Amino acid sequence: MSTAQSQATATQSSIPLDDLRTCIHCGLCTSACPTYLKLGSELDSPRGRIYLMSAVQQGRIGWTGEVVKHLDLCLECRACETACPSGVPYGRLLEAARDEIAKAYPRPWRERLLLKVFRDTLFPYPARLRLALWPVRIAGGLIRKLSGILPDELGRMLELLPQELPDERRYRLPPVVPAAGERRYRVALLTGCVGSVLFARANWATARVLAHNGCEVVIPQDQGCCGALHLHTGASETAREFARRNLKAFPLDDVDAIIVNAAGCGSTLKEYGDMLAGDPAAGPVAERLSAKTKDISEFLSQIDLKPMTHPVPKTVAYHDACHLAHGQGIRKEPRELLAQVPGLRLVELRDAEICCGSAGIYNILQPEMAERLLDDKVDAILATGAEVVATGNPGCLMQIAKGLAGRGGKVQVVHPIEILAQAYGEALP
Repeated sequence: MSTAQSQATATQSSIPLDDLRTCIHCGLCTSACPTYLKLGSELDSPRGRIYLMSAVQQGRIGWTGEVVKHLDLCLECRACETACPSGVPYGRLLEAARDEIAKAYPRPWRERLLLKVFRDTLFPYPARLRLALWPVRIAGGLIRKLSGILPDELGRMLELLPQELPDERRYRLPPVVPAAGERRYRVALLTGCVGSVLFARANWATARVLAHNGCEVVIPQDQGCCGALHLHTGASETAREFARRNLKAFPLDDVDAIIVNAAGCGSTLKEYGDMLAGDPAAGPVAERLSAKTKDISEFLSQIDLKPMTHPVPKTVAYHDACHLAHGQGIRKEPRELLAQVPGLRLVELRDAEICCGSAGIYNILQPEMAERLLDDKVDAILATGAEVVATGNPGCLMQIAKGLAGRGGKVQVVHPIEILAQAYGEALP
């Protein structure tokens, strides 16, 4: 056992015992778990990871390097929650475990550096991310050619970037986007961190589709990161700080809904009530914000949608983003919306609910498993013969586009809302 491992001794655990006891160890989760399906290892299944958490909670083992390795390999896709007959809140258990690991286990310097750079410094702050991307905008071709001699993680990040970085100025949204015609609703839009920089077109399309359907769209200027990356990687207190900031930024009394077009962000906002349940001041406000949060496909499916009249003659495959399908239980709504687009042919994707390997910054921290899952996803997409694959999360969009580009494929990867915007006659800039 290494020095680092021996230092991570067992301490009194904060992993919720009642949640651990919910697991009846039936094993139905194993058939839904991407890492178990790949490795066949019990300790790389949800049930096996719960065994490890229970052992730590009972003080029988500590957070050793071997234990941490199995929990780190989890994507937190939450497919196990969909499969579980007992309602085990696995995501909540894993987040508690990773919080403990962050306090008890001294990670290698390289892992600490990656978390510091990607999670703590760049991704949650759009202005910093824009600045960091300037060299790619200016000399992108040369930098991409040199990616092979860059540190592995930086090279992987470059591979994930869109081939052409969007010109955000073309998609810039005003503080308020008026409804087209009579105003039926007033909603606020979460524009996101990576989303606002690399997928500004999806935000623009979201606002335009909402406007076509009688929504006045407010863009809160003080909004910030939702906290998802921190929540999932052992920095829950920072996630709560981001949540409190958003509680102040969003005008809950003046909007009918808070619209989110990124699956991971939407899932996190819907959990603000749980995250801040122990805060007597913020907790009740967080509950209200969570209750008002709607994925864009969820909201559009609940209103009297205006007909789309402009044909989009494409064959489209839909990939379920994990935190939309498993985290929020939203599966049929995006498909039903796409099916209403004139001229569009929707085809089902094999294993559409299996993770693509993106999972926040998992594809940077766990590249081998991420690549194996991505290969399967690309195989499934190409097998459909689709011209377009649609998915509702920035990480999935980048991961799948990277995988298709590596196969020389010409399949376009878009957010479903971009297709709907075209069907409403919007010419995407």
